Amino acid sequence: QKAAQNLKPVVPIKFCISSRTDAGVHALCNSAHLDIQRAPGKPAFNEKQLIYSLNYHLKPEPIRILNAYRVTNSFHARFSALSRTYIYRLLMGCTHYSEIPVFERDLCWAPAGGYLNVPAMQDAAQFLLGTHDFSTFRSLNSETPFQSPVRTILQADIRPSSGFLSHHYEHRGLEFWELKFRSRSFLYRQVRRMVGALVAVGQGKLTPLHIKKLLEIKDSRAFPPNAMAPPSGLFLKSVEY
Repeated sequence: QKAAQNLKPVVPIKFCISSRTDAGVHALCNSAHLDIQRAPGKPAFNEKQLIYSLNYHLKPEPIRILNAYRVTNSFHARFSALSRTYIYRLLMGCTHYSEIPVFERDLCWAPAGGYLNVPAMQDAAQFLLGTHDFSTFRSLNSETPFQSPVRTILQADIRPSSGFLSHHYEHRGLEFWELKFRSRSFLYRQVRRMVGALVAVGQGKLTPLHIKKLLEIKDSRAFPPNAMAPPSGLFLKSVEY
């Protein structure tokens, strides 16, 4: 918003972002919209000018504008979204936090116990697909009384992935896995709770059927204590329109 304000608009900029994330969560890509009204006689910015100018003023910040598109007046970055895709990065094979590669610190979660039963986790993830009341899988906040707990999960995949420079430490036997979730919208901390429950299945603390039962209970207090995944492994991957 400050960067856009440096473009000297006639009217103060209102910057509307598509999604908010918890502290410690990352975004590979996010979307926002803004209106820029220029002084009389000055032409509107084209897409390339806007990208260059905003990035110039964003130099000190860990954020970059990748693309810009002209949209209709009815477009809204949050409410026009068809879906949002999150990925959660897991690291298996570490017996202690100190074994996480230094370049992966705060960019993944290495659950205690080393390796996880991935087939069991994949079976459990199938129960999350479709439209459900996700009350058990949301943390309570000030918006809870005003929000429907019903959400539709369009995708819930668990697949092997690669780590940063992982080909240089293949001998260590570390495995990276990505959990991908896609939905039009998610409840507060829903993805982190779903990941935590699936990891508990992978550790043998829960069975895949427990996930189905947690959904049916529809009570956030029924969620296993201390099972929520930390924010460091979560990334907003994209917003689809």
